[in-house]
Amino acid sequence: MNPLTRRRALVPAVALLAGALLTSCSSDTPPDSPAGASQAAESDKGGDKPSKFFEQAEYERQLKLGKETPQGPAAKPWEQMLEPEMTDTAQYEKKGSGGTHLCFSNAGVFNPWRQVGLKNMKAEVKLHKEISDFTVLDAQGKDDKQISDIQELAGNKDCDALIVSPNTTATLTPAVKEACGKLPVIVFDRGVETDCAVTFVNPIGGYGYGAVAADFLVDKVKPKGKILALRISPGVDVLETRWSAAKLAFDKSELDVVDAKFTDGDPAKTKSIVSDAISRHGSIDGVWMDSGATAVAAVEAFEDAGVDVPPITGEDQQDFLQAWKDKDLTAIAPTYPTFQWRTPVIAALRILDGKQVPKEWKLPQPTVTQANLDEYLQEGMPPLHYAMCGCQDMPGFPKDWGGKK
Repeated sequence: MNPLTRRRALVPAVALLAGALLTSCSSDTPPDSPAGASQAAESDKGGDKPSKFFEQAEYERQLKLGKETPQGPAAKPWEQMLEPEMTDTAQYEKKGSGGTHLCFSNAGVFNPWRQVGLKNMKAEVKLHKEISDFTVLDAQGKDDKQISDIQELAGNKDCDALIVSPNTTATLTPAVKEACGKLPVIVFDRGVETDCAVTFVNPIGGYGYGAVAADFLVDKVKPKGKILALRISPGVDVLETRWSAAKLAFDKSELDVVDAKFTDGDPAKTKSIVSDAISRHGSIDGVWMDSGATAVAAVEAFEDAGVDVPPITGEDQQDFLQAWKDKDLTAIAPTYPTFQWRTPVIAALRILDGKQVPKEWKLPQPTVTQANLDEYLQEGMPPLHYAMCGCQDMPGFPKDWGGKK
């Protein structure tokens, strides 16, 4: 199957706080639908059954990509590409004089990950003097609004290229296909069920994320160690793939996953789950998380219980990186980097110049480790800032990202 057509959408799986945790995650199945309820019931005990989202070939592909050296400038991972298959764009070369008008249909800015990402994109636009106009329409997490937004932008003769971050996959596919017949389309972050876009920009993916976190615990926790897996919500594809990859790693190891629980992205519930696990199992030797935004709450639960914080996985949010540093944790932070929001702008300009771009622009997915923690921990940044923004050298940083000099 074409990798471009098997990407599923990622809608916020839980509102507000949980939305802040799901970064770009979503599903075409509403969480309160019968199917969503069934998924929740089946996964209530931690998801021991094989996930319907698991694809062996894609799992193997992502793990292979994680070991590859990307092509492109070393200091600019948002311009790098993994195993690119280039496609010709001569037919889209912009003729004549005048500035370039880029248009962007955004699923929304309903969580900190997307908020940081949009700031990155706007800053990237400012770096290119040839861009005279940049129109952004926010779908506010609503499929019907985004369909209307895409139709409006695709019908705007002033738009030279259209960037789309779809709210969901299947529902947005017809609108994207229609737009592809009118102007060059760049899809990123979330996919659609068509490969009509000139390029699809996205990092390695959920399997790569989950495997990195699990392999860390396999390395750091002694055999027979008790692992607590903290998940946000069932039925969300990128989170399911993260867990699928982790479970495969744990099943091959000598570690014992004693609990796999859903937190709903709630810090209070996270603390309760951790406290209960410590009480019931006597000790917990490692914590795996499919998204790190409640990692600080998990850390605090161990402290409240008066026990050492075991090896733990998190993400590149500022609050976790700060806790890691301050408390000298044994930790790792796989990422779904927000620097990817810069790449669609670069791709659009290359397409309008008639230059080749990858049909699937696969970006690297760096990991924060003990060795590079100081590189990503940025003093004065807000707690929910994502360090893998690739924005540190951009005009307006750190102020425009909510930070202090």
